[in-house]
Amino acid sequence: MGIFTGAGVALVTPMNADGTVNFEQLRALVDWHLEQGIDAIIACGTTGEASTLKDEEHIAVIEAVVKQVAGRIPVIGGTGSNDTQHGIHLSMEAERVGADALLVVTPYYNKATSKSLVKHYEAICEKVSIPVILYSVASRTGLNLTPAMVAELKKIPNVQGIKEASGNISQIVEICQLADDNFQVYSGNDDQVLPLLSVGGSGVISTIANLLPAETSKMVHDYLSGDLQAAQKTQLAQLPLIHAIFTEVNPVPVKAAVSLLGKCDCHYRLPLDAPEDSTLALLKKEMTAYGLL
Repeated sequence: MGIFTGAGVALVTPMNADGTVNFEQLRALVDWHLEQGIDAIIACGTTGEASTLKDEEHIAVIEAVVKQVAGRIPVIGGTGSNDTQHGIHLSMEAERVGADALLVVTPYYNKATSKSLVKHYEAICEKVSIPVILYSVASRTGLNLTPAMVAELKKIPNVQGIKEASGNISQIVEICQLADDNFQVYSGNDDQVLPLLSVGGSGVISTIANLLPAETSKMVHDYLSGDLQAAQKTQLAQLPLIHAIFTEVNPVPVKAAVSLLGKCDCHYRLPLDAPEDSTLALLKKEMTAYGLL
């Protein structure tokens, strides 16, 4: 059946001025995404500032999203770590609080050999029974999941998908050769959704969906249902806004953009901080041009 088809939003984590998680705004955001027709919610991914959340907060955010969604769409918890035992702990806790699947990034900083990477994912997968989505983003981790490595990891029974954010179209095409009923490929780059769909992908784990959930979901479903012209129009129309939200490191601009929509306060945890004035000006310009402001 697969985990989801369409657009999953890599949800921002609203915070208060004192740095604590704003659960009231988080629940309201979830409700809005459900109303907009998003296909899945990814809690505590890169966009959700998971790397600066304490474990208790991390799991509390996933649990709050699970409870608010109440089974209507899949909730995917980000539980990757460069410490295998930590990844196991987060993954088991995410399953305990009701996550439908896990997004597990490759180990960062210390990296891993191909053999130890398989052991890393096997160790996590042995401790949970829910599906695991691999996450390949070498620009952040220093470790690229090659097609050969993905083919090996795909043999682990509950590895059922990959978020592919390499930006390398040739690699994406090779990885999409591995797609089947038990393994889905999702774009990790908002500006490459249609190219990935064209070679067998199932959708996108999206940053821009924080601003455009209905449009991003519709774009994927338009493409998959054969309305290529409508999908292409949406992909191209989103490009200026996509470029704007990646002017600085994610999630700094996109959280500011969600704040401009009035859906969360613009607070971060160091080492992330408020965007530059030029970034804010560009966001306002492109959001206005798109009709969001």
